[in-house]
Amino acid sequence: MTSTAPATAGISAHPQAQRRILTVLVTSQVLSGAGLAAGITVGALLAQDMLHSTDLAGLPSALFTAGSALAALAVGRISQARGRRPGLAGGYLAGALGSAGVIAAAVADSPALLFLALFVYGAGTATNLQARYAGADLAAPAHRARAVSTVLVATTLGGVIGPNLAAPTGDLAVTLGIPRLAGPFLLAGVAYSLAALVLALWLRPDPLLLARTLHTQQETAPATSETPADQPTPAATERRRPTVVLGALVMILTQLVMVAIMTMTPVHMHDHGHGTAASGFVIAVHVGAMYLPSPLTGWLVDRYGRLTVAAASGLTLLAAGIVAAAVPGDSVALLALALALLGLGWNFGLVSGTAIITDAVPLATRAKTQGLVDVAIAIAGAAGGLASGMVMAAASYPILALTAGILSLAVLPAIAVTASSR
Repeated sequence: MTSTAPATAGISAHPQAQRRILTVLVTSQVLSGAGLAAGITVGALLAQDMLHSTDLAGLPSALFTAGSALAALAVGRISQARGRRPGLAGGYLAGALGSAGVIAAAVADSPALLFLALFVYGAGTATNLQARYAGADLAAPAHRARAVSTVLVATTLGGVIGPNLAAPTGDLAVTLGIPRLAGPFLLAGVAYSLAALVLALWLRPDPLLLARTLHTQQETAPATSETPADQPTPAATERRRPTVVLGALVMILTQLVMVAIMTMTPVHMHDHGHGTAASGFVIAVHVGAMYLPSPLTGWLVDRYGRLTVAAASGLTLLAAGIVAAAVPGDSVALLALALALLGLGWNFGLVSGTAIITDAVPLATRAKTQGLVDVAIAIAGAAGGLASGMVMAAASYPILALTAGILSLAVLPAIAVTASSR
């Protein structure tokens, strides 16, 4: 069979290109994982230190997630017009620029510059998430969730190593005359720059452009007994998979809940006397749980269905909120358990939601729609980050965690309605 032959439900139309693309994406994700972890680990602490207040400690998370909303839109539109390679590489370069801005703000002790730089830094987070779509562009429908999970799991290495380098990079920053809390952003700037370079040089062929070419060839080729990967049969259309709205809702809720609890955990630990190393460990466990289970999650989504795993995400996030609210603040191990459950619930929601979106959107508008969905996800994360500081200042960390956990259950009625209409 030639490379232009249509794919069956379980075989990629261009397996060699798909393997190469996944290899390049995995490499860039390892690098970018270290970059995105910097803001999670010390962003809130840096703002708290500069503002001398906890009330706005959630603002950094809100800003870089808001920045990621704009970046998601930009990356999606660039990818739609010119392909995944320029979109993703440009997004990582913006993240590197934001990292440099955070360091400059810390040196100048300028909160205004810090907030602007964190907004730009959010481009790296958005790009890291947008890369998952590139992994699915050439994947056959029966393997889409696993392709997405392959890209996501690559973030684990950098995401786990990054927070644990908070203390060493802090020492390096002090040696260079930079405030200690800005140290992780030195790592972020280098990591994002290298990720951009890897994509710019080696993401060839471009997965989205190749997928469009193959789809066009399939449309113009004589009819065969096989069904192209992106064209469902009439019977499959009648049993239409969950809609874009449901996929977006699943990812929006999981992002909001995850960011709200995650953002205030380092602040909560700091208030109980824990240092940067302890909070870095807890965040490393959290980031590992966000990405490391991805291969298993992808298999579960492809094997048992998108809706089943999406429902599991809501229940797992509820468990995370309950555990985070119940454990004593001086227990690093139990807080790590709560954040691990939080990461796992997010992973369930992201992989299942991404599969839903990819199934439902045609190639002609895929990148643009995916970008718009990720804008909504980023806005939800920004709202969660901003509200988390206010809720914690007005009430407490346990109240914040429990409220966010209960909110995650809102996804279940939407899933039930969709399941009953199939």
